[in-house]
Order: sequence, then C-alpha cells, then structure tokens
Amino acid sequence: MNEFDRRSIIAAGAGLLVAGTGAKSSESSGKEVGAVEDLMREHGVLRRALLAYRNMAAKLRANPANFDPELLGRTATLFRTFGEDYHEKKLEEEHIFPLLRQAGGPAAAYVDTLVAQHRRGREITDYFLGTARKGAIGSGEVETLAYFLDGLDLMYAHHAAREDTVVFPAWKNILSARQLEDLSELFEEIERRQFGKDGFEEAVSRMARVEDALGIANISQFTPPLPPNA
Repeated sequence: MNEFDRRSIIAAGAGLLVAGTGAKSSESSGKEVGAVEDLMREHGVLRRALLAYRNMAAKLRANPANFDPELLGRTATLFRTFGEDYHEKKLEEEHIFPLLRQAGGPAAAYVDTLVAQHRRGREITDYFLGTARKGAIGSGEVETLAYFLDGLDLMYAHHAAREDTVVFPAWKNILSARQLEDLSELFEEIERRQFGKDGFEEAVSRMARVEDALGIANISQFTPPLPPNA
C-alpha cells in the first residue's frame, strides 16, 4: 500500500467531506478538469462506443451483407484500451472501489456487481475482437453477435448511470480537498503513462472516425418528429 492509499483510507474512516475539487488541465481548452469530471467525460467516450455497437446490431439484423467487421474491431479495440485497461482497471478498480469498500454505505454495495460487470464486459470484448478478426459474419452468427452488441450496451447503460449518480459522488465525499487534487494529478499521470499523450482527446478522435464511417456522426438525424397533436 503506498502513502496515498494510506492517507485515503484514513480519510475514509474519518468521514472527511470534500471542500474543493482536484483539477487537471485539458489540452483542447487549457481549462482545469476535476477528477470526477474527468471520469464522467471518459464515460461519454464509452457511451459513444456503445451507441456505435447499438447501430451495428441494427445494421446486422437489417442487412448482414453490409456489416463491416473492421468497424467492430476498431470500436472493440478502443473499448479495450481506453475503457477496460485504463478507465476500469487503472482508475476505478485501483483507486475508487477500494476506498468505497472501506467506507461502506450504499455506494459500496454496488462494487461487487460493478467489478463482475467489468469482467463480463472484457469477455464480451474478447468475443467481439475474435469475431472481427474472422472477417465476414456467417449467417448463423448474426443474431448471436447482435444479441451481445445490444446486451453490452444495456449493461453499461445501467452500470455507468449508477457510477455517475451514486458511486462517483460517494467517492468524492470521502476525500479531502487535498486528496482529490492529488488524485486528479495521479489520474493525469496514469493517462499519460498509459497512452503517451492525452488519451481522452485521442479516444474522442478515434470514436468520431468510427461514427463517420457508420453514418451516425450527424446527431440531428436522431431528433424525433413532433408527437401527434403537438
């Protein structure tokens, strides 16, 4: 256990409330980004990947011949490197969940399920990567692949919503202002060590290219029509 972990557990036991916010700088804007905001904007990248999966599932069911396994592979690779190997393992599982377990309370009750869902997500990502490497999707594989694309999307929709509204706020509230600031700096260091640069900016760029190839980059197409009698 390192010195930061010892200080954090002491803070959790004492029930310290945060009095401020840690911050890191964003390369795109030059403005400060706090640790919790950083986690939530990373969720935004992963939600975009899940929306791409949802689109792929619909395309598979409508016309399997037009499905592009290469886009599945690109999305799954991003989800693995940015979502699973970095966001989940390096941030949540190493620096957030242990403190919540130590502190107890309603948020701690989610931790075992969240970790189990991380494991299941990695298993499904392995399946996506293996499927993408094979190239063409056989007729007998269409519904299975579509099922798991939809299933991962649904699981993480609930997963991220609980983290954003219960888990991250509870984690923030057991940290002092100084600890939150230290964590923000640590998260930036981990990100640069993992990717050699701003991983968030690169992930956004990669996801945008996938969306463009899928034809879902223009979000105006998802605005529904007026309801009857509106």
